[in-house]
Amino acid sequence: MLAGKKVVLGICGSIAAYKSALLARLLVKAGADVKVIMTKDALHFITPLTLSTLSKHKVETELVTEEQWNSHVELGIWADVFIIAPASANTIAKLANGFCDNLLTAACLSVRCPVFIAPAMDVDMWQHPITRKNVKALKDYGYNIIDVEKGELASGLIGAGRMAEPESIIAHLVRSVGNKASKQGRLQGKTALVTAGPTHESIDPVRFISNNSTGQMGISIAKILADEGAKVTLISGPGSPVADLDVNIRKINVTTAKQMYEACLKQFKKTDITVMAAAVADYTPVHVADKKIKKKSDEFSLELKKTKDILVELGKQKSKKQLLIGFALETDNETKHALDKLKAKKLDAIILNSLRNKGAGFGYDTNKISILDKKNNRTDFPLKPKLDVAKDIVDFIITRLHA
Repeated sequence: MLAGKKVVLGICGSIAAYKSALLARLLVKAGADVKVIMTKDALHFITPLTLSTLSKHKVETELVTEEQWNSHVELGIWADVFIIAPASANTIAKLANGFCDNLLTAACLSVRCPVFIAPAMDVDMWQHPITRKNVKALKDYGYNIIDVEKGELASGLIGAGRMAEPESIIAHLVRSVGNKASKQGRLQGKTALVTAGPTHESIDPVRFISNNSTGQMGISIAKILADEGAKVTLISGPGSPVADLDVNIRKINVTTAKQMYEACLKQFKKTDITVMAAAVADYTPVHVADKKIKKKSDEFSLELKKTKDILVELGKQKSKKQLLIGFALETDNETKHALDKLKAKKLDAIILNSLRNKGAGFGYDTNKISILDKKNNRTDFPLKPKLDVAKDIVDFIITRLHA
């Protein structure tokens, strides 16, 4: 867990600040030593007395008071973990641009430890291009962004912007910086390659061919592999979520099928386990216009060519010690198409799901799968959240490795 970890918990002005009390309690319960910094705006939503009672430390709010100067440097050096939850759009903007006009931002710029940011704001603020730019900047600086959740917001709107629940934040911290000596994962010493999300095949500078994949299934698999101790390389297509990734996951961003092909071939020989969950385009335009194509006629023809089949190439290169698993999302004759793919591409197993199953496939938080292997074994699973589906897949992988 987090026993012995020294945690600075920063709290910004947001209605989500009420969740910070539970977060502080859970951190202490997990064995962490917690010190709290609150911004002035945070004081409108929750009292320092509540947080000091839970953390067993005085809550700091000011760089300078009549009695003393609070050393932001000392707080930064003291911390093993620095987390801001909730992090407002204002504080995110300050951090992204190097402003440190309060104790929280000054301490954050002084840290020598991992920094975690759990944003909280209304949906339009979260989706605003400036906020997206600031969040990306923090990621580029090495900050860990704990993604927002979707649901009803304080404004009454429904959408993305809710701060992650305290239990989810704790789970993220445990995976990332927790003491892992007590839990030796079943895949310690193993390396894994996972692909996720769609590819974009450009037609012109503003248009592309793609599909509805969100990348959620592949990312869930990468997380569970990392939880089990594997060192994971995640090759992810555009639009796939990037938050809440374990420190054991190295993410490579790609856009096109060609880029994913090249990245997979570069990584494949170094991996013990490969799970190809990405929805890679089968075809790409023969010609890509260098300027936006203007609407001139009622019909428009687009010439396409096949992309390189990544699974076929990996199947050719696979050694007996490597495990190669593919995905088959089908709409008809599901089992036959999956088995044909399994044999043609020399896979060890294939994960089959059907768009005819309600709640399965692209755009859902759930999935319903069957695992078919090259020994003609088949295991069917009920509809489950994708993270639980990922656990079933990883359990299969571990069983196969130990067979």
